Amino acid sequence: PRYELQKRMIRIWSDSFKDVDLVIFMADVTSFPTDYDLEVLGYLEKLKNPLITVFNKIDRVKEPDFEKIKSQLPPNVLETVAISALNGTNIDGLMAAITKYLPFHEPYYTDDQLSDLPMRFFAQEAIREGIFRQFEEEIPYATAVLIEKYSELPKKVVIDAVIWIERQSQKPIIIGKNGENLQRIREYAERELTHFIGMPVLVHLWVKINPNWRKKNNSLRELGFE
Repeated sequence: PRYELQKRMIRIWSDSFKDVDLVIFMADVTSFPTDYDLEVLGYLEKLKNPLITVFNKIDRVKEPDFEKIKSQLPPNVLETVAISALNGTNIDGLMAAITKYLPFHEPYYTDDQLSDLPMRFFAQEAIREGIFRQFEEEIPYATAVLIEKYSELPKKVVIDAVIWIERQSQKPIIIGKNGENLQRIREYAERELTHFIGMPVLVHLWVKINPNWRKKNNSLRELGFE
């Protein structure tokens, strides 16, 4: 890991397996195995959780050599499923495989409870998704979103959020000409959150330079990475 952020994310990722009923490893069949694939599979081989593998983009390969692919998987893989998320090929097969290995249990939550996470989390994720949709490569990974205020009013929700960047040179990219990029991020977040919450959402965005935020313990704590 190059940053404190990456160390914390790996720790959270590792801890999450304690309460997991099923682990799904998904890979691109056109490029498997990458070094990253093998690194992750090496870790998953040590798990006691049920593990299935899913290979996407089979629509881009004429005759996938699944015998060769399976020979590169750890022995604790219970099942391998090939799909195309683009055209929906074998999604039913994937759902059947998932259902097969999930335990039966009484519902943990009531029907009207969508999640045990706070609404601030979903607001943060909607804005982050807007950034990823607007930009490619480096910029999204150098940004973070901090929700400073979340107000539930009688007829709407108002959210104040700050987008952290690491360098001055990134600021005009995020904002865009005449604020066009920032506007697209805001509009995307408002549209997604309005649909999710079921009432109008107004998002206010600011851009702030926070040098090396990925390496700062205090900044990571503000973002919820304990």
